[in-house]
This record gives sequence, structure tokens and C-alpha cells, in this order.
Amino acid sequence: MDIKSTHNFYMSRCIEVAKKGIGKTYPNPSVGCLIVNEGTVISEAFSSEYGENHAEVNAINKVKNKNLLKTSTLYVTLEPCSHYGKTPPCCNTISKNKIPNVVIGTADNSNKVNGKGIEFLRKNNINVTYGVLEKKCKELHKNFLYFNKNKRPYIILKWAQSNDKLFSPLKKIKKKPFWISSKKSRQLSHKWRSEEHAILVGYNTVINDNPNLNVRSWKGKNPIRIIIDYDNKLSNKFNVFNDQAKTIKITRKNIDPSLHVASEISSFLFRENIQSVIVEGGKKTLEEFIKTNLWDEARIFTNKKNLSKGIEAPKLKGQIILEKKIDDDELKIIKPF
Repeated sequence: MDIKSTHNFYMSRCIEVAKKGIGKTYPNPSVGCLIVNEGTVISEAFSSEYGENHAEVNAINKVKNKNLLKTSTLYVTLEPCSHYGKTPPCCNTISKNKIPNVVIGTADNSNKVNGKGIEFLRKNNINVTYGVLEKKCKELHKNFLYFNKNKRPYIILKWAQSNDKLFSPLKKIKKKPFWISSKKSRQLSHKWRSEEHAILVGYNTVINDNPNLNVRSWKGKNPIRIIIDYDNKLSNKFNVFNDQAKTIKITRKNIDPSLHVASEISSFLFRENIQSVIVEGGKKTLEEFIKTNLWDEARIFTNKKNLSKGIEAPKLKGQIILEKKIDDDELKIIKPF
């Protein structure tokens, strides 16, 4: 293979390694790292949980014969950090171990890094190659990069509706979720929860459904639960306040509901360092984000059954980027025009 093909090959593996940590490292991104010596991968790793080692340090620590590092190439999906935070700078560890070559997928656009890692490595006589499979690495680190650039989380709207575009029945006998989508679709929804930083619902959803908002149908970390409760009326008896995950309340102390609610919530979540959020309901909450055009992706399940009577589902316009059949459901993923 030529050098470009070689770099692409190993960076592709880095991306796959990084995916193992998605959802487990917030607010840090899940980075993938490979160390290659004379055509052999001698170590690979992804980021540990927040406050613990980054991918580069994990990969270096796995190498038993540290002398091999002096003739190796380190591949990493995101620019190594060059500042002290919860952990020492990865750039220092790379330089200290005399790794001569570093290949980077994409730059870290956070204020604390933003090119400083590449600059540090080059000043320390390390050969840096930048921009390998950059588009794929940017997609991998989408939430992290979007958050830093736009000063708000990546916002995903998600709901299920009947074939006649109804969101829920007019009245419910029991205070629990009314399932419109299939079991497989609900499992997929739980997978999505495990990949994102937070999940948000409104006051009425908690009152009417008493949801858990966890990932019980998938293996992974529960998202942070964001609950809109302007007047702080919800008691701790509701499931969203159990100890399965962290819960943050949005009250009048946090935002001003008389202003654009979605904008206020987005700004609050940015201050809370929430990098991505799934907005799951209810209808009023979803429509606040739609009317403000403050969303980045919508994931809508439509079941083949009709409800005949019920609450109309939200409506939005956008570009369909994916259509998929899941049992009796049709999934559409939509992005704004």
C-alpha cells in the first residue's frame, strides 16, 4: 500500500475502536487510537470515562516494550490535547515516550486545544500528518465538534406516531407510556439513548407517563435526564428521579419561559455542558423546538395501525436522509432543509 492508503487503513480501524466508547465518555468525545510499529498494530484503545485517561494514554500504557514506541506511528481520530484538565496533556505523554510520528483524523475545535496540540507536537520534532479520513472523523465526533462551534447541544427530536399521524390517545387509564412503535423500534430508541449525552421531556410527559428514560432495553450508559418543571412541582416519587441516572430540572431559576423556550433551554444545556440531547416529548415541547427551527435531526417512527382518535403528532418539514422498515413501523430520519 502507498502511504495514503496505509494511513486510511489504520485510521479506519481507529474509528471502529472509538465507536466502542460512544456514550460512555461525555462530556469528552470517544476517541480512537492505534499504535503501529513496522506494519504491526501493537496497541489500540479508546477514551476512558470522563476524568480518566484519554485514548492516546491508554494506547501507550498498553505497550509493554516502550522501546518500540521510538520507532512507531500513533494514529488518533482527534487532535491530542495540550492542556491540563482532569488529566495531564496527551501531547506531553506522546513527546515523553519519543513517538516520532502522529497521524490525526481531525482537529479539536475546543478553545483549549484548537490547533495547539498539533503545534506542540511539531515544536517537539514530531512528524504530524493531519486530515486523514477527516470527514469520517468529523462525523464520529459530530456532537463534540458541533457543541464547540454552535455553543449548544446537537438536538435530536424523536417520536412515534400512528398511521393516521396521531401521537397518543386523548385519555389514558394508567400513568405509563402508551407504546405506538414496535418492540424492535423501542429497542433501537434505547440504543440511541445510550449514544447521546442527555434526554429531555416536559412536565406533562412525566405526569402522564411516569417514564424511566433509561436504556433498559439496551446495554449502555443511561443518558442524563433533563426535565422541564418550571414551578418545581414534581415530587421525587416519579421514576425520572430514581438513582439510575443523573437528573437535571429546568425551572424558572434556569430559564425565562416567557422568551423563546427552545432557545432558552438550548442555552441552559450549553451552560450545563450537555453536548447532545434527544427531545422525546411531549407534543408541546417538541413543537417549541420545531417552531424555533432549533433542531438538527428528527427520528420519527410511523406504525401501520390507526388510532382513530387522539392527539395529533407534531409536523415538520425537512430532508429525509433515511427510510427504514422495522417490523410494523417505518422509520424516517429527517434533517432541516
